[in-house]
Amino acid sequence: MINETEKNNSENYDVLAVTKVEVYPFKEGATMGHLKALANVVLNDQLLIRGLRVMEGEYGLFVSYPNDPFYRGDEFRSLLAPMTRKLREHIENCVLEKYQAVIA
Repeated sequence: MINETEKNNSENYDVLAVTKVEVYPFKEGATMGHLKALANVVLNDQLLIRGLRVMEGEYGLFVSYPNDPFYRGDEFRSLLAPMTRKLREHIENCVLEKYQAVIA
């Protein structure tokens, strides 16, 4: 359990930085439905996240996180997810920028 001092100190840190992005787009015309690409990201040169998906949604492109293949519930359960909105937006922006650069 985190004590109050550690919690206050952790709030001083900025969002984890995306230091590397690899995007693997699917060929145009492939029958992958809404799935446009797979991506891997590295955070702070220390943590690798594999299996992010670039998806086409009702409101445009977004990044989806890997799901637990063994979960047997009604909905999907992500294996990992950003705990803050700021980190989620940072990862999504980096991945989508790289995706646009790769397909251009």
